[in-house]
Order: sequence, then structure tokens, then C-alpha cells
Amino acid sequence: MSIADRIQTVRQDIQAICSKYNININDLKLLAVSKTHPTSSIQAAYEAGITEFGESYLQEALEKIKELQTLTIKWHFIGPIQSNKTRQIAAHFDWVQSVDRSKILTRLSEQRPAELAALNVCIQINYFEEPQKKGIAPSELAPLLELANRLPNINLRGLMAIPPKKDGFKQQIEQFRQIASFYDDCRASYPKMDTLSIGMSADMEAALVAGSNMVRVGTAIFGARG
Repeated sequence: MSIADRIQTVRQDIQAICSKYNININDLKLLAVSKTHPTSSIQAAYEAGITEFGESYLQEALEKIKELQTLTIKWHFIGPIQSNKTRQIAAHFDWVQSVDRSKILTRLSEQRPAELAALNVCIQINYFEEPQKKGIAPSELAPLLELANRLPNINLRGLMAIPPKKDGFKQQIEQFRQIASFYDDCRASYPKMDTLSIGMSADMEAALVAGSNMVRVGTAIFGARG
């Protein structure tokens, strides 16, 4: 199956979910997770209508961004961020979804080139406080949201989360609904937030039903990682 065929299948699946649960499909954003996949695959996905791509490994991503610079792509950084990588992330990406501490957030704002629009940021939360995962604990989030809201070159868009892997729809949706409820609570204080980035290939339906408006899909678009 070609990448274009896979994308058509994913879009059909999203359409079916939206129809089944009366979700407004116009509010949803499909992010293609292209990490470890070659530029030829990104090119194929772009030609099939995908314009937003997620990368986790900076050096790999920078090479792809340079090679595909003639394409109108929005690049999302979705991987762990080291302090010595913030300058290049700030200069080359449109979105960063994996901010989880004030030092990184401040550096991204300070290092964002003046000629570029404010950097779109989602704060990564570790909602279930899994020790092996990145992300800030919910109890520690408030100061980070406040900082993101006032930094000059940061556009606070919302939250990103990766909950524990569950195979059953019921277990998946229970987790996502807790995260979505927490996101709604945050939006009460920061109403300009408009993005809840949860859900991937294996749990997309549960995420959308719970309230996600950005799903990060890799395997279902590109196949197994390269």
C-alpha cells in the first residue's frame, strides 16, 4: 500500500469516527510523525495533502527541513529537548510540542529569530506521572503555563500528552478523558489555548472521542519505522 493510500485510509477512518460520534472534523488536525522516515516519504505524504510533520531527532530533522525547504510544510518538534538544542529548534520549527520545563521555554523565546512569528508551543504533561516518561506533572504545570503565556516569542497553544499504552478502547478513553478534563480546566485560565495533542495510530479513535483535536500519526501513514 502506498503512502497516499495509507493517508486516504487514515482520513476515511477519521471521517467515520467523526460521523459516528458527531465530532466536527473541521476542528481536527492530522500531524504526520515522520521521524526516522526518509524525505521521499515526506514528499509523498505532502503530495497526498499532508502539510504538518512531526520530528523527534534534531539533526535528522534539520537535514530534512533543508532538503524540503521549497515545500510549504509546518514542522513540529515532538521529541525530548536538551538545552544545547534550543537555538536550532527555535530557528527551524513552527511548533514545539515537548516543552516541559521553564529553562527550555525561556531559551526558545530568547532564541526565536526576530523575523519569525512567535513559536507555537504545547506543554508536554506527564499526566499519570510515569517515571520513564518526559513531561511535567499536572501539579507543577501552573507556573509553566503562566510563563508561556507572558514570554514574548511564545504562542501558548495547548497541551500534549502520551498516556500509558492500553489495548482496550474503554481503558484508552478513560485515560484520555482525564487528560481532556484537565485541559479544559487549564483553558478556563488560558482561553486562547486551542490544541489538545493526544492520540496516535493505535488509539486515535479513543483520543478523538475524548476531545483531542490533534492526532499524531506515524505508523498508519508511513508504515513501520525506518
